[in-house]
Amino acid sequence: MHLLRILWFLTLNLKSVEMNNEEDLLQEDSTRDEGNETEANSMNTLRRTRKKVTKPHICSTEVGETDMSNSNDCMRDSSQILTPPQLSSRMKHIRQAMAKNRLQFVRFETTDLHGVSRSKTIPAHFFQEKVSHGVCMPRGYLEVIPNPKDNEMNHIRATCFNSDIVLMPELSTFRVLPWADRTARVICDTFTVTGEPLLTSPRYIAKRQLSQLQASGFSLLSAFIYDFCIFGVPEILNSKIISFPASAFLNNHDQPFMQELVDGLYHTGANVESFSSSTRPGQMEISFLPEFGISSADNAFTLRTGVKEVARKYNYIASFFIETGFCDSGILSHSLWDVDRKKNMFCSTSGTKQLTITGKKWLAGLLKHSAALSCLMAPSVSCRKRYSKDRKDLKKSVPTTWGYNDNSCIFNIKCHGEKGTRIENKLGSATANPYLVLAATVAAGLDGLHSSNEVLAGPDESTDFYQVEPSEIPLKLEDALVALEEDQCLRQALGETFIRYFVAMKKYELENEEIAAERNKFLEYFI
Repeated sequence: MHLLRILWFLTLNLKSVEMNNEEDLLQEDSTRDEGNETEANSMNTLRRTRKKVTKPHICSTEVGETDMSNSNDCMRDSSQILTPPQLSSRMKHIRQAMAKNRLQFVRFETTDLHGVSRSKTIPAHFFQEKVSHGVCMPRGYLEVIPNPKDNEMNHIRATCFNSDIVLMPELSTFRVLPWADRTARVICDTFTVTGEPLLTSPRYIAKRQLSQLQASGFSLLSAFIYDFCIFGVPEILNSKIISFPASAFLNNHDQPFMQELVDGLYHTGANVESFSSSTRPGQMEISFLPEFGISSADNAFTLRTGVKEVARKYNYIASFFIETGFCDSGILSHSLWDVDRKKNMFCSTSGTKQLTITGKKWLAGLLKHSAALSCLMAPSVSCRKRYSKDRKDLKKSVPTTWGYNDNSCIFNIKCHGEKGTRIENKLGSATANPYLVLAATVAAGLDGLHSSNEVLAGPDESTDFYQVEPSEIPLKLEDALVALEEDQCLRQALGETFIRYFVAMKKYELENEEIAAERNKFLEYFI
């Protein structure tokens, strides 16, 4: 009852303010909100209100949420509580955009465990109401339901698996979609019907780790670099469905597709730094500009949906699989900064282009947890082919490699360019969930910073450091799952509930899918 009263109060106040401003709203031009920090925190107000009326069920390792998203200029004050008029002010700009673009629909989008967009679309005139109350969605939409007979899943299913969850929009992510007619989207966080964060939500897990990083006095600047393939419309040859790669995008007549995609991403807030044809026919590489906080994962999430929809307009099929069955790569380039976002903590002040002691400790954490990280970043049998594609031996694992300006290494430390020193985490495939890639990288790096005995770093000008134990990456997904289950740091950081469900889901997939079927699934589902 308390929850209903609070939401009713918010709704009444919003409606009272809007009635006074209704005539002015439709006459004003749509502008980008210069006060993004206030807009983003509006949903924190709603979420905190929901949390106050419930008993927390979050394990002791979890911390309170901090809104870190889509802010390039300043750190948002997560402790600020907005009044209903302030929330209405944020809604004012959205209503202006809706009126100017004559929007008919708004998608409430969130990610499932695979990083695929799951959404509910509402008529635009209901948007105000849904901002206050959220949009309900069956929990099974986000957590793919395995076979009910699977004993490992019985416990998970017993914890309200078949109930609804509530999508609460983060208003700072509201964007008009250029590739969808008169439609906008807003990225949502997921809650149970009692107001608690969904503990298996990848975006929530990522934001929680960024909050931990901020509490430790740091911030993360990161960007994803993705490969993807463009196929022509499938053709039937000798009763087999075959998709031929589209031509490499080197000719002018092939440019419109990529130009529309990049321009569309820009208008959704995802700034593309560069794009190019890659090593195979129809294979493209796209790089985003680095951003602080959750924005880099939001940009990658937007790409994964946008590339599908734009490709369809050109009679292409976009996939994160190469035609040979290998996954495309998904690289997370990142650097650690102070909490004020003014100093790159990887850059040495002595002028040498090497990692600082802080950077070496961060790298040591990535190396230490690389086996478990690989499970989250290469989460399928085909993804893991990349680790052994050049090896002819029958070993069960490969060494985790790192180096300076060496693109063949799994962790490549780049010290050149205007971006300053950064680490490219190349464990990931393009099919991995970007929020989980971000969360796991932060968790492993933080453990390196907090574990003084994991690395004996030399002075800043030294390129060497000593690892207590050499790290190996399992080639089989089954072995990677074991590594994830045994990694107490990641279990604690990502949450027991998430780890238990993720492992059970992957074991089910291993038992019920052949590689060929998996590839078809990726073409149909992960494109």
